[in-house]
Amino acid sequence: MEVRYGLHPSGSNQQYVYRSSGMNTMGTRSDDRFQKGAQEYAAYVEAPEGRLRTDLAFANLQDFLPASQAKEPMSALDVGCGPGLTAVRLVRLGFHVTQLDSSQSMLDLARHAAEDAGIADRVTLECGDATQLANLFPAASFDVVLCHNLLEYVDDPSAVLRGAARALRDPSGILSIVVRNQAGEVLKAALQAGDLAAAEANLTAEWGVESLYGGRVRFFTPARLRAMLEAESLALVAEYGIRVLSDYLPHQVCRSSEYARILDLERKLGSRPEFAAVARYTQCLARRTENAA
Repeated sequence: MEVRYGLHPSGSNQQYVYRSSGMNTMGTRSDDRFQKGAQEYAAYVEAPEGRLRTDLAFANLQDFLPASQAKEPMSALDVGCGPGLTAVRLVRLGFHVTQLDSSQSMLDLARHAAEDAGIADRVTLECGDATQLANLFPAASFDVVLCHNLLEYVDDPSAVLRGAARALRDPSGILSIVVRNQAGEVLKAALQAGDLAAAEANLTAEWGVESLYGGRVRFFTPARLRAMLEAESLALVAEYGIRVLSDYLPHQVCRSSEYARILDLERKLGSRPEFAAVARYTQCLARRTENAA
């Protein structure tokens, strides 16, 4: 086994080892796109489209982060952490961050990101299956749990939500979820690809084709996601649209030079339900209910 990188969440100067679920994906059977395509994904999240998704989701989350407790360090879990960029932001706000991914290649990128940012002592890496959260972490371990762009790839999204709810320390903790919005996939097919047949099919499809890797990806409606949260004793506290219009801007609008203006406009649109309804992604922020197990 390999030595895990980082410190124990308690703050003790203790190294410990990677635990592996024996699966090479985030809850799927034979899909290794996140292992082989880690560098490709890392390049995507640094591009304007990927940066925008990350920046918007984090800005929305930041409004709901719990207040720091002097008695013990705040702790966050990033499920399906990818290259680890969100962990850097959370650490700089005072959190110790545990990053979980089933792809060793992604975890290697996350380790390098922590090293480059000088936050290695505040990050822990875990190799494991997102649907097995209950077996990987004790109950009530984290103040914040992130599931950003994860549920659309796993076989059992409800199992991930159930484990995430259990992992939250108490009802003041916050769970942040980002998923693909079905309505956004309809517009993408019609406006970006000009594929009217695909647009019509996406109106009712549960699965589509992921453009970066070519594998399948699950679509969600906000109503379905709300129902899943309720079923796992999670109470919705806020809902946003992510990337409402940026994917459909004309070519003369430079995504790089106009990034700040696009980000500001997207934040305004994403907080309004009439625009959030057709965004490419939906973000839900939820808390454990008082009667949750």
